[in-house]
Amino acid sequence: MGKIIAIANQKGGVGKTTTAMNLAASLAVLEFKTLIIDADPQANTTSGLGQDPKEIKTSIYECMVDGIDVREIITSTSIGKLDLVPSHIDLVGAEVEMINMENREEKMKDVIKDLTADYDFIIIDCSPSLGLITINALTAADSVIIPVQCEYFALEGLGKLLNTIKIIQTRLNPNLEIEGILLTMYDVRLRLSNQVVEEVQVHFKNMVFDTIIPRNVRLSEAPSFGLPAIAFDADGKGAIAYMNLAGEIAERNGLSKVMN
Repeated sequence: MGKIIAIANQKGGVGKTTTAMNLAASLAVLEFKTLIIDADPQANTTSGLGQDPKEIKTSIYECMVDGIDVREIITSTSIGKLDLVPSHIDLVGAEVEMINMENREEKMKDVIKDLTADYDFIIIDCSPSLGLITINALTAADSVIIPVQCEYFALEGLGKLLNTIKIIQTRLNPNLEIEGILLTMYDVRLRLSNQVVEEVQVHFKNMVFDTIIPRNVRLSEAPSFGLPAIAFDADGKGAIAYMNLAGEIAERNGLSKVMN
C-alpha cells in the first residue's frame, strides 16, 4: 500500500511546491512509483511538470465536486514512474461548492483511496491556506511534511498549522502523522539562516529532517522549463538535496531502493 504525504504550510513562499515537485521526482528516480496531486489552484506543480494549466479540462476539482474518476485524468510526466493529477484555476471554486456537501472534508480521501494500490508514494501539493482543500488533503494523508524557510518570521504561523493538524487528528484523521519539518531556502553565508536552523532544531528536535534544502538558482529556474531539478540540473545542489530528502523519507519508512 502506498503512503500519502501532504506538503502543507499556509504561509506562501516557503518552497512548498518546489518541495512537492522535486521530492516526487526524486522518489520516482529512486524507482518508487509516485503520483503527485496538484491541489493548489495556482497550478504551479502542473506547469512545473510541463503541462499547460489552461489546457487542463478536468482536474482534481472535478473529481471532488462532480465525482469524475481520478484514474481518467492521471497523466504521465517526463520522469519515468512519476504521474500527475493536474490542477486548474477552477479549484478556487471547489471550496465554495463543497460547503454544503455531506462529509465535505473527506472528498479527496474518497477520490484517491483506491490509488494507494497503484503507487508507492502519493504526494499532495496543498495551497498556501488552511482552507477546505488543504483540510481535505490532510484528512486524506497518512502524514504531512511542513516546509519552513530559513528566514526571519520562519516560525510565524507554524503554531497555527500544528494546531490545525491536531484538530484534524482529533476529529477527522487520527492516523495523520507529521513526517517531518523541512528547512528550505538555506543560505550558508547568512547568520540568520544558521540561527533559524538552530532555533527550529532546538524547538522540534527529531521532527526536523536532516536534509536541508539550499537556496539555489537552478532549483528556481527548473519549473520555467517544465522540469523538476533532477531533470534540469541533476548535479546541482538543489537536485542533490531533494534526492537526499527522498532517500531519508524512504529510510524512515523502512524502504530502500537504489538508483539505476
